[in-house]
Amino acid sequence: MSAARRGAKIIALCGKGGVGKTVISASIVKILLENRQNRVLAIDADPAVGLALALGIEVKKTVDDVRNDLIRRVQAGESNSKAALLSRLDYEMFAALVENENLGFLAIGRPEKEGCYCQVNHLLKDIIASLSSHFDYVVIDGEAGLEQVNRRVMASVNYLILVSDASAKGLQVAKSIHDLAGDAIAYKRAGLILNRIRDEAEEKRVLLPAALECLGRVPEDDVIRGIDMRGQSILGAPDCAAISAVKQYIGSWGIPATANHA
Repeated sequence: MSAARRGAKIIALCGKGGVGKTVISASIVKILLENRQNRVLAIDADPAVGLALALGIEVKKTVDDVRNDLIRRVQAGESNSKAALLSRLDYEMFAALVENENLGFLAIGRPEKEGCYCQVNHLLKDIIASLSSHFDYVVIDGEAGLEQVNRRVMASVNYLILVSDASAKGLQVAKSIHDLAGDAIAYKRAGLILNRIRDEAEEKRVLLPAALECLGRVPEDDVIRGIDMRGQSILGAPDCAAISAVKQYIGSWGIPATANHA
């Protein structure tokens, strides 16, 4: 791994299942990687591990696998000291990290089981934060809620992107997440992306949540639909309307900026 960067920009995406959040997450990774100087860490915090498929990555070990293995060791009396835990976690986390040129990937895995080990969880989050310092951008494909990002991945993010389709339920979930965001996680900026919108007329019929900045709409796109149906990587997608729209919207927030190398 190369020397640490300064100030990785952290982008977290949340929304109701089925609204296309993972496709938007993968599109952002693709856009960031267009600058070959950027190092990007993609974190799949959704138990379905859909981001791995969208990026063409094979997951052999998740962070949850690392966590459960360490808990078994603690229960068996193999390791009790914080130093020993940290050393083991650090080694195992690097084993779970998939690296492909300037892209790194971590899958968080399944939700925690009962009887969680808070010390292990804190150490895991510390190590993920340490790994992130070696990248210019971190893109987190999260679950509908913010708890997983806050408790298991990152305590704060730079950009919180809520994703919804035109459905009332999708928009309600996005609003609920935004309402809870101030208490659940520290962020600098939050906004909504409307995904898979057929046309401008449909966009105008959408009742947008108050007090939530709408970055814009991503159109229904046959190119993306075909890639998704075939299970192909979005990293190899040609220029299309959906990815161009995502690029425009995150660009309004200054993403991507020039990479800051140490």
